[in-house]
Amino acid sequence: MTTSKTMVTRSSDLHGPSRQVRQGHPPRPPRRRILITLTVVVALVALAVADHFGLLLASPSDDGAYTGRSFMVLRVIDGDTLIINAPDRAEGTTSTRIRLWGVDAPEAGKSTWHPPQPAEPFADEATAMLTSILAGERIALVIEPHRTRGRHGRLLAHVLLSDDRSAAEELLKAGLARQDPRWPHRFLERFDQLELQARRAAVGLWADDNR
Repeated sequence: MTTSKTMVTRSSDLHGPSRQVRQGHPPRPPRRRILITLTVVVALVALAVADHFGLLLASPSDDGAYTGRSFMVLRVIDGDTLIINAPDRAEGTTSTRIRLWGVDAPEAGKSTWHPPQPAEPFADEATAMLTSILAGERIALVIEPHRTRGRHGRLLAHVLLSDDRSAAEELLKAGLARQDPRWPHRFLERFDQLELQARRAAVGLWADDNR
């Protein structure tokens, strides 16, 4: 009887440690789960890159709807935003709100906001200049196919006057807008040069730079 008990004890001793070893080392995750995780990470990175370059906001129909036509300006909202007499199918409106590509003018005051937001310096001057150069003009739009819409649904476009001058370039020359390098576009280097010239001339927004 003694021998039998001893053999049982040894048998349990032999099996006990092996079970503890298995419990202390959890099984490896399945290879399929790893592949799914890597796929999700790659997809998220791709979406972030596409959003940075505006690919998520590109609409091929915008290029065809606005390229090669001329429009009348119905209203200037501020130094970089205007409304033209063309229906906006994407937004379902009878007119189209345009945001000038590649420039950022000072923000106009927002009296209806709570609390109200005062106008930034030179906002009124930028609005007045854009209103002046667009008055009575038939304009053409140049669309960047890789990004046609902004965050608020506005159409992003380069606005050309009847003499082929660029509205954005005129604002930059006068120092009433900053070049906006957030997304690539065909006139990026030109806009950068015009802002640098305005800075050196100390005009508009840059009037205090050389004091």
